[in-house]
Amino acid sequence: MDDLKQIKGVLEAALLVAGEAVAVRELARLFEPPQDVDLVRKLLDELRGDWAGKAVTLVQVASGWRFQGAPAIQPYLDRLSPEKPPRYSRAVMETLAIIAYQQPVTRGDVEAIRGVAVSTNVVKTLEDRQWVEVVGHKETPGRPALYATTKAFLDDLGLRSLSELPPLAELDASHSLEMPDAPTKAAEAQFALASPILLAPAPDGPGEARERDAATDSGESGSAAPQILH
Repeated sequence: MDDLKQIKGVLEAALLVAGEAVAVRELARLFEPPQDVDLVRKLLDELRGDWAGKAVTLVQVASGWRFQGAPAIQPYLDRLSPEKPPRYSRAVMETLAIIAYQQPVTRGDVEAIRGVAVSTNVVKTLEDRQWVEVVGHKETPGRPALYATTKAFLDDLGLRSLSELPPLAELDASHSLEMPDAPTKAAEAQFALASPILLAPAPDGPGEARERDAATDSGESGSAAPQILH
């Protein structure tokens, strides 16, 4: 019992000082010899219960486990970083939404769904933010890149897997994708998505695309999370 209490204390301390999500296998390797992964998971679940209802909570996300501020106190924590988060264009947020729900997709697929050309700056913005990445190439002429979301994307939403994304049928189609401040260290994230362009099934291939003003399809990149431009 004392050994388990000590292991639990080490796990707690490691996560408190890490400042980011840590995978279970990495936590198991803190010990010599490494602890059993199932035991580590059990102790992490106990820790989550120990911290439940406090100002700081233990949560599991795609990359592992981390401590973060409870939603109720997040407005106070936000004052530690008074700078405003960067604002991304509607084109950036719609492109992210399409990739999240239709992945893996090519740039042509995104253009077919949106009905407009997707500028290089839009894709670069999402890659620089580490929300999307190339996961392969489609076996068609030109072998276009296939894009999918990353673990960092899920971490910033406070999700463990893509299966936790809200079903499109439950979304309010009167809004567009809106992302809160990303939890780069310890903050609560929520995910809200509603985009009418996603309610229809994706087409089989790229369709005609009309050019949009470059400023509309460009977005700023940054370390904080975006807000939708209306």
